[in-house]
Formats: sequence, structure tokens, C-alpha cells
Amino acid sequence: MALWLGILQALTLVAVLVVIYRPLGDYMATIYTSHRDLRIERGFYRLIGVDARGQQTWAAYLRSVLAFSAVGVLFVYAIQRAQAVLPYSLGFPAVPEGLSFNTAVSFVTNTNWQSYSPDVTMGYTVQILGLAVQNFVSSAVGIAVAVALVRGLTLRRSGTIGNFWVDLTRGVLRLLLPLSVIAAIVLLAGGVIQNFTGFTDVTTLSGATQSIPGGPAASQEAIKMLGTNGGGFFNANSAHPFENPTGWTNMFQIILMLAIPFSLPRTFGTMVGDKKQGYTILATMATIFVISLTALTIFELGGAGTAPGLAGGAMEGKETRFGIIGSALFGTASTLTSTGAVNSMHDSFTSLGGMMPMLNMMLGEVAPGGTGSGLYGMLILAVIAVFVAGLLVGRTPEYLGKKIGPREIKLASLYILVTPTLVLLGTALSFAIPAVRADVEATSIWNPGLHGLSEVLYAFTSAANNNGSAFAGLTANTPWFNTALGVAMLLGRFLPIVFVLALAGSFAAQDKVPATAGTLPTNRPQFVGLLIGVTLIITALTYFPVLALGPLAEGLQ
Repeated sequence: MALWLGILQALTLVAVLVVIYRPLGDYMATIYTSHRDLRIERGFYRLIGVDARGQQTWAAYLRSVLAFSAVGVLFVYAIQRAQAVLPYSLGFPAVPEGLSFNTAVSFVTNTNWQSYSPDVTMGYTVQILGLAVQNFVSSAVGIAVAVALVRGLTLRRSGTIGNFWVDLTRGVLRLLLPLSVIAAIVLLAGGVIQNFTGFTDVTTLSGATQSIPGGPAASQEAIKMLGTNGGGFFNANSAHPFENPTGWTNMFQIILMLAIPFSLPRTFGTMVGDKKQGYTILATMATIFVISLTALTIFELGGAGTAPGLAGGAMEGKETRFGIIGSALFGTASTLTSTGAVNSMHDSFTSLGGMMPMLNMMLGEVAPGGTGSGLYGMLILAVIAVFVAGLLVGRTPEYLGKKIGPREIKLASLYILVTPTLVLLGTALSFAIPAVRADVEATSIWNPGLHGLSEVLYAFTSAANNNGSAFAGLTANTPWFNTALGVAMLLGRFLPIVFVLALAGSFAAQDKVPATAGTLPTNRPQFVGLLIGVTLIITALTYFPVLALGPLAEGLQ
């Protein structure tokens, strides 16, 4: 029964994504290629002093991204520190300095890592003006960077790659905001709450008194999923019945996570004038997704032990209304995008099952990845795949008519090296510095040994890849983790963007070279296989040693 239920859920998901792939992908292409501005957009441009027709070099585009994000970090930090005097604070005090820094960085970088319990830490004003606003704009930034890279591949001898402020505004007003309104209404119909009632005291069946939190959850849940942000309005995240009440709302939230990332390959194919290129990227993403989902489902259904056997599987940390299949599907979608939301506790997964969400993030979240970040991550891997193929046949590699020379491959290589460096360095320093190690072992790790290493490794993997999910057994609200994970989130978000935009500028400055008999076709099944191989090999060679010390060792005990 569980197997057939899983197959039915997977087929439903595939059917919906197939239906929306073309219209949503083409609509996004129209958004970013249109020469017409909406009246509200023109008013906004006048307000901030931007010429909507002005074009930016890649360096100017990057400066705009960094400046906008820096202002976002400062604002979210300030509003948390001032929480006690804000309306709808629910009586909560100001958020401590270290936690405010970590949270501000987290939401601006589209990570939404939460080292706190949201429903007893953040008032409604901070949630709405600080966190929810960043859910919109951080997602729009990711899409804008991806579109800039695609433009670079289409332009000829151009010194510019677009206008960040126009891309950002259109992404919010034409794409994320209207879709989020629709999604919020659907979630409301499904039972997700939306109110400003604060806490309600109720008497339980046993006669005890319990405070039940309320709040504007549906509106934030919609953009949390649609923008692949993650986080949760309540501490239990999408396992909470106020955020995710039923099986069909669970499926709807999975669809929201995957809708934009899986449709962006269509946008890419439309913008470059070759739909088959989009199908190639889509096929690569979908294949990796299916492999990961299958492996996680097998590991969880095959959980060894007396208790899992009696329960019909490894049900610890999972909601009975979703079951193993619904939890595995949600966890795969969450960690193969940059969402990081959870409807089950990954820390309670089987040892090898818990390794799969970690491995999904280590792949670079490219199947399909976050809003924008998944597409530009996969395009970087495509550049490397073409370069590898060019070495094998002994000719200068080309991708979509653009030559891949020393500058391009250096930028792509630096992009690939950023997150593994942050993950491995952060994990190593957590145990190599005596004072830090003592604090980590005494305060943060509740499960010492191999699983404790996995918890720390997962935390830095999640932060550096801007995912935001966590092994729940790790206490991360400490000076070390607030600082180290905050730095990992910042560098993991913006260093790759530097290299992506530099690569976009390099491609835009080139002319297109005509295809010849020796040009590697990048729109055929053979290239899909090559791209999958490059993605897996890069990950395996980088992370296998540390995985062998953590989840693999634990699973093989």
C-alpha cells in the first residue's frame, strides 16, 4: 500500500510540473525580456532614481546586488534589536545580538536557517516586515542573477548584462507576489491559519493549561515555499498542523517548492532561442531528483530494528498524516532546492537516509536547486562538462556559441570550490580549535560520536549551500555557531554570485562562433549523461572522505 501511495504521489507531482512547465517558463522569459514597464514599476524607478533603460556592466550589476543585500542585512538586524518597542511584538524582548546577526544574514541570503524557536522569539512585525520581505527579495535576487548569466550567453560583443533593479522589481511584482497571493488563498482553504490573535490559553483533556500560538502563517508559508526560502512560522516548521494540516497541503507545498526551479530551464531555452537546451537541463535535474528520491525512500522504508518493523518503517520524527513516502518526497524536494523547510526531522532519519538530504545539498542544490541559484549552478556545471569533453576530443570547447577559455574555466572552477571549502573548513574548525570543540561537545551536540559529527557537517553544508534545514539534535544558538554559520551563509551566497556575474560578463563580451562538425552537441541525451556524471563525480571526490567518517560509518556499523 505504501509503495502504491508513493507512486501515486510521484505521478501527481510529475503531472502538475509538466502542466505548468511551459506556461510558467515562457511567462518568466517574457518578464525578463519585455521592454515595457508597468505603471507601478515606473513609479518605483523614479522613487529610487533608476533609469529602467540603463544597462549595467557585470561589475555594476554585482555592486547593486551586494549593496541591496547589505542594506537588507542591516535592516533585518535593526528591526530584531528594536523588537521590544515595535507593535505586535507579543511582549517578546529584543533578539540578542549574535542571533540577530545570524538571522539577518540567513534571510537575506535565502537560507532561512533558524537557531531559535520562531513562535516564542519573533513578533508579527519582525516576521512580516523583516523576514517575509526578505523571502520575496532574496528569491528575486537569485532569479535575477540566473537571468543575467543567460543574457550573457545570448548577447554579442556587449559590455552590459542587464539592469539589476529592473530584474529585481519585475521578479517581485510580476512573478513572486501574484503567485504567492494565489498560493496563500489555497493554503487558507486547506486549513493553514492566518490571524493576529497572539497566544490563546486552552485547557487540555488532562486538565492542564496550554498556550496555542496564532499568527499570519498562510501568507508567509506561500512565499516560503514558492521562493525556496524555508524556515518556519512555528518551531515544528511544516510538520506543524497550523502550517501543513493535511496530505494534500503537503503535496501542494512540494509543488510550490519545485514550480519555479523546474520551470526555469524552459525560460533558459526560450531566452537562448533553443528549447532543446532547456529540455537537456531539465532532464539532468529530473534524473538526479528521481535517483535521490528513490534512494531516500528505500533507506527509510527499509529501516532496521524492532520498532521500525512494528511501525511499518522508520516513523520516528515523522508525522503520521504524511508517512514515510510523504516525508521522503518533501525532504528530497526541500534539500534539492534551497528551501530547507521540513515536515519531518532529518535527525531522526536512518543513518543512510539522513545522508541523502546532506548529499542533496552537497551536489550544489542543482536538481532543480533554488529560485535562480539552481539554474545558474547547473549552467556552471554544463560549462565544466563541455570543457571536459573538449579536452577528450582535443578542441577548444564551446557552449551555445561561446568559447570556454582559461578565464571562463577559472571562474567556473572557483564557483565549484567555494561551498566545499566553507563546509569542510567550518566542520574542521568546530573540532580543531580546543575552546570551540569543548563548547560544541558540551553545549551543541546532544548525540556524541559519529552522529554528532554528522550534525555539525549537516549544519555547515546547509549554511554554505543556503539551504537552512538542520539535524534537529544540534543546538546552534551559541556564539560559535551563530558567527561561523553566519559567515558561511554570507560567503556561500555572494562569492558564487561574484563568479557567476563575472562569467556572464565574459560571455557577453564575446561574439558567437559558428557551430562546426567538431562542436559538441549539448542538446542530446549523451550530454545529459555527461552532465550527470560531472555533477556526481565532483561531489563524490570532494565529500566522500568526510561522509565516510559520519553517516556512512554510522550506517555501516
